[in-house]
Formats: sequence, C-alpha cells, structure tokens
Amino acid sequence: MPVAVVTGGTAGVGRATARLFADHGWDVAVLARGAERLEATRSDLEARGARVLPLEVDVADAGAVESAATRVEDELGPIDVWINNAMATVYAPTWELDPHEFSRATQVTYLGAVHGTLAALRRMRPRNRGTIVQVGSALSYRGIPLQSPYCGAKHAVKGFTESLRTELMHERSRVHVTMVHLPALNTPQFEWGRTKLRRHPQPVPPIFQPEVAAEAIVFAATHRRRELLVAWPTVKTVWGNKLAPWLADLYLARAGFDAQQTDEPVDPNRPDNLDAPAPGEWAAHGSFDAQAKRSSALLRASLHRDALATAAGAALVVLGLRRR
Repeated sequence: MPVAVVTGGTAGVGRATARLFADHGWDVAVLARGAERLEATRSDLEARGARVLPLEVDVADAGAVESAATRVEDELGPIDVWINNAMATVYAPTWELDPHEFSRATQVTYLGAVHGTLAALRRMRPRNRGTIVQVGSALSYRGIPLQSPYCGAKHAVKGFTESLRTELMHERSRVHVTMVHLPALNTPQFEWGRTKLRRHPQPVPPIFQPEVAAEAIVFAATHRRRELLVAWPTVKTVWGNKLAPWLADLYLARAGFDAQQTDEPVDPNRPDNLDAPAPGEWAAHGSFDAQAKRSSALLRASLHRDALATAAGAALVVLGLRRR
C-alpha cells in the first residue's frame, strides 16, 4: 500500500485528509501533539481499513520530525506523500503580541513545513520519486488583520516552496512539490487558537467544511499540479490582491476585524494550543457546521479541468461541423 504522512493530522484539515487517504486504501502516519487524540485518530483510521502509525511529534523540533520519518519507513514502508499541514496562530492586533507568540507560530507553521520537507527530501531524492504537499492558504498571498503571525508564516512557506521547486527542476528530479491554498474552513483552530480578542474568533465567511480541503489535498498528492486554489474565495483573494492590493487594504481595514469575530464574548476558560496540545475530543470539524459549505463547484471544475477541456473541445468541433 502507498504511504502518506500527515502532520497536524489529529484535527481539522489534517484529520479530514488522513481519513480520505485511509478511505482510498493508503497507509497513514499521523504526526501531532497529544497522545489521547492520536489514539482516537488511530481508531478512526483503522476502522476505515488503513494501517496507521500515530507519532507524538512537535513539528517545531527538527530532530523529532527526522526520527518520526525514520519510524514511518521502518514500520510502514517508503513514504510516497508527505503533507505539511500543522499550524499555529494567535488572534490579536500585531502590537498586542509578544516575541514568543510570533516565534512559536512561526516555528510550527513555517519551520514545521521546512522540517517536514527536509525529512521527506532525504528519503525521496535518492529514490527519485515522491510528492510533498504544502498546505497553504489564501493568506499565503494576502495578509489580513488580527493574524499577522500566521500570514507571515504562510507567506514564508510559499517562498520556500518556490525556491525548492526550482532546485528540484534544476536537477531534473521527479520529486514533486505542490501547494494547496485553502479558503476559510470550519476547523477547531477557532476554538483553541490563542486569542486576545474580546469576541470569539471565526473563519471569514463563506466557510467550507474541512473535507473540501481534504479532497483538494489528496488530489494534489496524486496529480502533478503546481498548485491548487481551493474555492472561489481563495481565487478572488489571490487575484484581487494582484490586481488591486490597495483596494484590499481599504476593505480589510474596514471589514476585516468584525468579519473574524462572532457576537459571542470569548470564554475566559477556553483551551489554548499554542504551547501544548489542547484537551478535548476535537476531530475534523469546529463549531460552524451550520454555516459551512460541503462542496465547491469551482474546486470540482478545477479537479476535472482536463475532462472539461476535452468536452469543450469536442463541443466546438461539433458546432464547427454543423455550420459547414
């Protein structure tokens, strides 16, 4: 069976992605903090027929990631796909953040992706095969208020990946690196991410379920696309910022604060996962099920673009013949 490694694989997008790999017959290694949730994830994936290797790892620790990669290959076999999904963030205006909060969010979100990529490359390059998927975001292209550590880290992952891609191309390697840029998603990060806001954080609507992201990630892992922009909000953010960044500045300054907060006050006893795993039985979904969309027509079209192009070409040929 092919082997996939998913970092941050016990909750949110990572959990949904690990499930989908298991459903497709893959063996899955899950790297995350928190033994309890790792065991819950193991049971979840084994019930779907997968061989599962849960590994308690903080991706900010390069040595721990390297040791985990060795265990994966020893116990499951050669790694075919490595998904860098683990992330951390803090919701607050920039001037309310301290150096540790910036450092920790960067270590997990950016350096965690670097550590995972290097561990994968050490094994994939000698074999001249394999795929590395960086889980990016619309915020890899456009920074927004109240999430400067996360936006900075996602921008860094994008720059790192572009450098790496050209290096692999230079040596004509068959190792493939790709990015999947996501829209706002209904994941537990809004329940357990550290916040200094007065009101409860929320994803900026429209919100999508994490299974939409998982579908795109698994597709990217098995098809040689340079990158995927998932759903219309991501496409709009990326291209809008390219064409009129000044207009995005004005809009976000006016609307970006309220759009990221509900009307509910922040619970002073809410969990905080920045430095240690958050307790609780969190899985793929957060608390916004009632608002979240289960599919994206634009994503479906993107995943099937070759078939659509073929159909469009055939239709043009038919129309041309009819006009003769």
